[in-house]
Amino acid sequence: MDFDNSNNIRTLSGTSRLAGVMGWPVAHSKSPRLQGYWLAKYGVDGSYMPLPVAPENFVSAVKSLRDLDFAGVNVTIPHKQAVFDVCDQLSDRAQHIGAVNTVTFTDDGKILGDNTDGFGFIENLRQNAPEIDFTCGPAVILGAGGACRAIIVSLLEENCPEIRLLNRTKARATALAGEINDPRIRVIDWEQANHCLDDAALLVNTTSLGMVGQPPLEIDLAGLAAQAIVTDIVYAPLKTGLLTQAEARGNRIVDGLGMLLHQARPGFHRWFGIDPAVSAELRDFVLGVSQE
Repeated sequence: MDFDNSNNIRTLSGTSRLAGVMGWPVAHSKSPRLQGYWLAKYGVDGSYMPLPVAPENFVSAVKSLRDLDFAGVNVTIPHKQAVFDVCDQLSDRAQHIGAVNTVTFTDDGKILGDNTDGFGFIENLRQNAPEIDFTCGPAVILGAGGACRAIIVSLLEENCPEIRLLNRTKARATALAGEINDPRIRVIDWEQANHCLDDAALLVNTTSLGMVGQPPLEIDLAGLAAQAIVTDIVYAPLKTGLLTQAEARGNRIVDGLGMLLHQARPGFHRWFGIDPAVSAELRDFVLGVSQE
């Protein structure tokens, strides 16, 4: 990548590494802004672009990107199941989670699928709650969607002794627990949320409750230990009602933006050869906060 210092213009060379994010729609994605920040910061000869692809064109589009010598892509809604089926090889964690969000095209033409959501979740907690010990007590998890699956798997890999799983539709939580099939997972009725916090070391909201435009998450944290950590994977708003309530009573809180930032690191590393840093400056840039 070349720079015209007089006009601050960045141009691509004939050997630029290319990557992007595939979705339908994809204009809302923060990934181009995030990855673009890293490309500029590290002076990488490359580009990361939004790639809107309709579902009926997805499989052919993935193969075309491979043939065009793209390094890889991130995949978002509604393509996460379709990409799972088109991959030639899956990472252990993608197989365990049952979903793919990061694709790498190899030099020999293979399509490799990985899932980095769990990695992003764990790294976000480690960065913002460095005292965390995943083995010291139960984790209470609200929700039963795709991100929840990745979080459960990652916590089990960190030797969390017990997962208490609650979802508004209990059947979904029961099905998810059955698919992961680990005796450390206990499914609990949603109505019992206030009563299963007593000895919890970690409380995680993976539902959309509390997100902008969604109903609030109604939960009473009175029974939660003061040393417990509370995190919400929602980042719009950055500080949800759950985090506000937890912070007011003295619990350590971790917002959801860091999970988004950290889950992007493995893909950037594979495609562009650098393990990028997640910094306060990056957070502000992705949020569109001025540095002036």
